[in-house]
Amino acid sequence: MCRLFALTSETPQSPMIALEALDVMREGHDGSGVGLFLRDLAGPFEDIKESPILSGIFTTEGLKRLDTFMMNLGFMTKFKLSIKAPKEMIHGVPTRDVYLIRAYEYPSEWEGLSFEELGGKLMRIRLQLREMGQEKEDMIVFSFWPDVIMLKEIGDPLTIGHYLGLDRKDLKARVIMAQGRQNTNYAINLYACHPFFVEGFSTMTNGENTAFVPIKEYLMSRGFPGYTGFQSDSEVFTHILHYTIKKLGLGVDSYKHIITPLQGEDLEDHPSAEFLKQLKQTCRRMIIDGPNCVIGCLPDHSVFMAQDRKKLRPGVVGGHPGCYAFSSEICGLDAVIPERDKSKDFQPMYLDTVIVGPDRQEITICQQTDPLHHQH
Repeated sequence: MCRLFALTSETPQSPMIALEALDVMREGHDGSGVGLFLRDLAGPFEDIKESPILSGIFTTEGLKRLDTFMMNLGFMTKFKLSIKAPKEMIHGVPTRDVYLIRAYEYPSEWEGLSFEELGGKLMRIRLQLREMGQEKEDMIVFSFWPDVIMLKEIGDPLTIGHYLGLDRKDLKARVIMAQGRQNTNYAINLYACHPFFVEGFSTMTNGENTAFVPIKEYLMSRGFPGYTGFQSDSEVFTHILHYTIKKLGLGVDSYKHIITPLQGEDLEDHPSAEFLKQLKQTCRRMIIDGPNCVIGCLPDHSVFMAQDRKKLRPGVVGGHPGCYAFSSEICGLDAVIPERDKSKDFQPMYLDTVIVGPDRQEITICQQTDPLHHQH
């Protein structure tokens, strides 16, 4: 079991807040890794929302290769936030040269491209850099996208936060997702560390997905280069979210209909029964097998939580207008938003998807038995 914490707040927050919440829930993670996803950035990133930001870990040699590669493509650095690892090592944390967060100006010949086209190009560059890095083990690339920063490292989440000085003023965001990892399935590989990311969509999961192989095979057959990696059985949750919204043109309320379709009477009695039966049939290879609690973030900055049918992984959402948190446990919520009305906390059951939209004013609950909002 891992531990998850996400925050969406009108006031920009430090990632340390999320790491402190993970620390309160530490019985559920063994300190084998942490992943951070920051979006809707503040500080120096506030005025460069359009600029793509590259996040990753580089050796000195890897950095030189990156610079040559990016300059050849015509990218110019616009703003850089390098995190140099302190001289004093911490037991269990690998030695790194630099944690890079760098915003770029697009190549001049990309002017006039639509956001769709830009996104496709950014994704391909991220995959190319990842491949280059895997060849020589000198680059690990987590994201390359406007207004998004990702950091991952092996070790205890709070210890790493202090070690890397993540409480700095220039690193604040309005959406933060953090996962404290319990190393269950694989040797530790940072690409297996949540949250995962593809083209503006991100998810993290507590649980295991035993239907991983058929899902992975189905996604790989879609001909979309971003459905790749698969270092973790949970990475497919991000891909399925992307597929639901970008490829099928459905809303987040349909995500659960793909990963955990309705059965029996619930399906027969649904106002969109015919559509859902067809969806279940065409997307049957993306049905998950849990237990899973999924927290995700959409390109419009909405944050959501959903459970699978088994509902064996806890999850709770609470807060007040302007600030809401999604947490594996209530103690994580208590640590960050103690002054909320606790009677309004919501623990989703298996039919629920809980969403806090970009305005951050309320919790919306969609149930799979409700009529669908988006339908072709």
